[in-house]
Amino acid sequence: MVILRAGLCLIGAILLSTGATWARTAPLQSIPPKERPIRSTPVRIAPVQIAPVRVASSNARFDYWVQAFRKRALKKGISARVFDRAFKGVQYDPSVIEKDRNQSEFTKQIWDYLDTATSATRVRNGKAAYRKYRNLLARIERKYGVDRRVLLAIWGLESAYGTHMGRRNLIQSLATLSFDSQRRRFFESQLLDALKILQAGDVTAQNMTGSWAGAMGHTQFIPSSYLQFAEDFSRDGKRDIWGKDPADALASTANYLARHGWVKGQPWGIEVRLPPKFDYSQTTARIKKKVSAWRAMGVKTIDGKRLPDYGLSSILLPAGAKGAAFLIFKNFHVLESYNTADAYVIAVGHLGDRIMGGKPIKASWPRGDKALSFQQKKQMQRMLTRKGFKTDKIDGIVGPNTIAAIRAFQASIGVTPDGYANTDILRLLRQR
Repeated sequence: MVILRAGLCLIGAILLSTGATWARTAPLQSIPPKERPIRSTPVRIAPVQIAPVRVASSNARFDYWVQAFRKRALKKGISARVFDRAFKGVQYDPSVIEKDRNQSEFTKQIWDYLDTATSATRVRNGKAAYRKYRNLLARIERKYGVDRRVLLAIWGLESAYGTHMGRRNLIQSLATLSFDSQRRRFFESQLLDALKILQAGDVTAQNMTGSWAGAMGHTQFIPSSYLQFAEDFSRDGKRDIWGKDPADALASTANYLARHGWVKGQPWGIEVRLPPKFDYSQTTARIKKKVSAWRAMGVKTIDGKRLPDYGLSSILLPAGAKGAAFLIFKNFHVLESYNTADAYVIAVGHLGDRIMGGKPIKASWPRGDKALSFQQKKQMQRMLTRKGFKTDKIDGIVGPNTIAAIRAFQASIGVTPDGYANTDILRLLRQR
């Protein structure tokens, strides 16, 4: 997701039907690249509980809104000619609002997500894409310093290597969301940026297509990301992230990551093995140590070897003490600027490694665990707060404060303080 997301929760249902072949090859949909302050462990799809979509009376009010928005857009420098061409035939699209509002209440566990994100089919297609675009990727890597495997992985997750970029009229989708969404202000800003792109001549309104949530092209940029980071790597005078040639899209993604602080030659992270009686209070992205400190604590690679030194790092346990452990570096956090979900970042890193011949994750996952629903997460937060372990907010989002509260509660009852939110935590909270 070369997708800048200013303060949004993950949009879009993540297509993870692991029993279906198409789900193993289709893109894992999310919003466009934006920085978002809240991190999550499993890929989260925040539920939106709003009244049913209104269809019968929407069109007249939508038309009125378009006229009002036209005045605002023209004041922002959009020409009447560009606006009228872009909005020709645009109508209120209730299917977009249904997707925005009717999102799953449950999260996919990280192992289910990774099963699809790094499936054998996606790895095989990634290897084929690498063979085809090896020279292009090498040139992009030389210019921007961003590892080609990461670019391939983002491309694979966002659009299945350019095969599923979204065919919706982007102006219509963004206009509908600007008119009838909880995030009207955000989507209107994206709609205005989309009109700026059309005015610059990089693409026609007919060819400006994408997802229902406004993400575009091979690596699913949203308009604001495009304006800031899109590149004309092919030097044809246009920053074309939609065409058959992925050069501009991949270079734009590299530019995005480079400008967010990508460290050349540093991995996203490595799978590690923690020693017996490890201090699990140290497993949080907020705690960064030199690799020498982790070595002194007995942390080794998953193969039992000495840890390589790539600078300050943290231990990440995306599924608690019973799942895989990773030593993550700065580039992990750079990838978070693209999508803040831990599962997404791990998927990007691991898929890229697999494409280049890396091994599967070796540790097992607690596959018997069930994902907490949104309401269960809020219940957990309320119970933690009542017991004196403050989560900051009761919002159903398992962010750093909630994880810290879970750790403190676990430590208080003599349970391994790994901060992992699952049904066991709910059971323990109810028992005490």
